[in-house]
Amino acid sequence: MSRMLLLTVLLAAMLSAAVPRVTVAQEAGSSASRSAAVVNVNTASAEQLEALPGIGPRTAARIIEYRQKSGGFKKVEDLMNVQGIGEKSFLRIKSMVTVGAAKAPGGTD
Repeated sequence: MSRMLLLTVLLAAMLSAAVPRVTVAQEAGSSASRSAAVVNVNTASAEQLEALPGIGPRTAARIIEYRQKSGGFKKVEDLMNVQGIGEKSFLRIKSMVTVGAAKAPGGTD
């Protein structure tokens, strides 16, 4: 029985050495670098909006449609007026979005 235990311990040691270890700090760093770029919902392209967690092509199109019809977002909380963005979705992306001056239609920014 002790031989079986020794083999199990050796196998576990070999497997744990083969699996790359990622520390919590490394995970936080990678998340921070992904979300470091803040997206301005008044000027972002559909592709930029889709980079936000939980925002797909349909929701990105609705965000763009909403900002065109309403003249832009006045505050980030206005995102919850867009169909498909509820409180849960909003809270997930709140720190990754901002509102600035809305791009003037036909303007050259």
